[in-house]
Amino acid sequence: MLTTRFVTGAPNWIDLGTPDIEGATSFYRALFGWDFQSAGPEAGGYGFFQLGGKTAAGGMQTTEEQGPPSWTVSFRTPDVDTTVKAAEQAGGAAPMPAMDVMDAGRMAILTDTAGAVFGLWQPGRNKGLDVAGDLNSLCWVELYTTDVPKAAAFYGAVLGLETSAVPFPGGSYTCVNPAGTGDDGMFGGVIDVDDDPTGTETTPYWLPYFEVADTDTTVTTAQERGGRVRMPAVDVEGVGRIAKLADPYGALFAVIKSAPAQM
Repeated sequence: MLTTRFVTGAPNWIDLGTPDIEGATSFYRALFGWDFQSAGPEAGGYGFFQLGGKTAAGGMQTTEEQGPPSWTVSFRTPDVDTTVKAAEQAGGAAPMPAMDVMDAGRMAILTDTAGAVFGLWQPGRNKGLDVAGDLNSLCWVELYTTDVPKAAAFYGAVLGLETSAVPFPGGSYTCVNPAGTGDDGMFGGVIDVDDDPTGTETTPYWLPYFEVADTDTTVTTAQERGGRVRMPAVDVEGVGRIAKLADPYGALFAVIKSAPAQM
């Protein structure tokens, strides 16, 4: 699971693009207890979802021209420009080239070889999320893609990520970790989009998971607040109870009540 001990290649930021930041804040406040704090007039409407005074995510109101409502996962890099070049050489693209975000850091938005969108964050004053892996915060990510080996090779070349096959009910699951961190560094998985149990998505994408106290209660709250259930709550042995949702504007995410750690 994720923590705030960020290392190169690990997710260190996540943000929401939505057509209604006030509506989205109301929705995620009901689910996770988040409040929204503006980053100031110079930030163009960008702000931070706060959990007990700690930043759990970023977000801003976006237009249709800027893309559909979505969560974007960003990965830590010591040099955004070098990583962008590596992505382009590996067959990816940079729809939003490297740029400074005042003194907070340097960022870019990329697409991998299958078209999945992801971000890069080079820390400046802002080192990353203040909370991860805890209740009501980002705890895991999954990449749904058209070619798992090809995706593994791409992210290995670009971010130095390593993959490993882990036994899973009905087969195996491809886990991802930063170079040299082994099992302790695992933060996500890679799945063929055709095996997406929701059966609703055909375009490759990164899916964030948020830890919750009660998956079923969270699903009910999401429905009451205008969200959509893409996959009802289900128990996964040794993993926890998960559900896949969309917020009222269509941004995709998942929630999990993690199983107790095995001793």
